[in-house]
Amino acid sequence: QVQLVESGGGLVQAGGSLRLSCEASGRTISSYTMGWFRQAPGKERELVAAIRWRDGVTYVADSVKGRFAISRVNAKNTAYLQMNSLKPEDTAVYYCAVRPLNTYDFWGQGTQVTVSS
Repeated sequence: QVQLVESGGGLVQAGGSLRLSCEASGRTISSYTMGWFRQAPGKERELVAAIRWRDGVTYVADSVKGRFAISRVNAKNTAYLQMNSLKPEDTAVYYCAVRPLNTYDFWGQGTQVTVSS
């Protein structure tokens, strides 16, 4: 089992920044991929960014490219989602999850991000 705890959400004005953190514990995730998802009310869950833990290769969705960045600190078993130039449409619950092989099997509880206009 892998336990994931997100933090860093909150209320921010449009144009502002937030950094989300996701700390993993339990099983080692050195061979996993960690992803950040978001889900807004009435919308489908969206993969925002992902990072392959062993070598740091990243993916960022086109919808946030140039504004969001994902990174990790191995020693802390923690990944970060840096979100800049936030827009009201970025408002959602943000989740981190890890993918051992082909599916994201372990999920955090989510953290709310609200961007006011």
